[in-house]
Amino acid sequence: MNIDWFTVGAQIVNFLILVWLMKHFLYKPILNAIDEREKRIALELADADAKKAEAQKERNEFRQKNEEFAQQRTALLSRVTDEVKAERQRLFDDARLAADSWSAKRQETLRNDAHNLNQTISRRTQQEVFAIARKVLTDLSTTSLEERLGEVFTRRLREMDGKAKEDLAEAFKTASDPALLRSAFDLPAEQRAAIQNALNETFSAEIQVRFETAPDLISGIELTTNGHKIAWSIADYLLSLEKGVDELLKEKDEPETTTEPKPEVAKPT
Repeated sequence: MNIDWFTVGAQIVNFLILVWLMKHFLYKPILNAIDEREKRIALELADADAKKAEAQKERNEFRQKNEEFAQQRTALLSRVTDEVKAERQRLFDDARLAADSWSAKRQETLRNDAHNLNQTISRRTQQEVFAIARKVLTDLSTTSLEERLGEVFTRRLREMDGKAKEDLAEAFKTASDPALLRSAFDLPAEQRAAIQNALNETFSAEIQVRFETAPDLISGIELTTNGHKIAWSIADYLLSLEKGVDELLKEKDEPETTTEPKPEVAKPT
């Protein structure tokens, strides 16, 4: 068999031309397209990785923020709980103090009310007792008793000494009006004369005296001049007793003292 080298050469040339054409017009664009695609895919993968990393970062930040928020919420809740407990305790303490104060004030008020009631009852009883005593003494007063009181008053005048006598003597000297002698009963002329003589002798002067009857005096005689007074009566005993009872009611801790009433010289106030 004979080989046609021309044909073989032509086929080889055609093949080479075909390969060059395919390489130039087919393989190279395909390879370029593949390279471009690979680059694009690589870029897309890189971008995806970047986005994934960014998403992971954002997810980590979100988780961290959630954890911080949870911690802040827990701390805030704990602080609010503590503040609520403290406020509740404060309100409870204030309410307890207010209740204790109110209870103390109420007890003090009750004690004061009880004390005032006792004082009122005691004073009312005292007033009633002394009123009855005065009425009984007034009803029991007789002429002989009244005469005896006049004699006692005269004797007291003669027995005066010391500062009381000096003060009364000075009052007699400076008085522009006669001295007033009041008695619970009408004094007989003899008793008036006896009292006048006692005054003149005691003070070594002529004492002007105006006599007056005063039924409000309980079996007693009272001499006043220029704001000074000397008196002697059964009422003095009652007044002394009233003062003693008043002091006993006001100061229960002080020892009770009772003294016999004496003629007093009252100074002007």
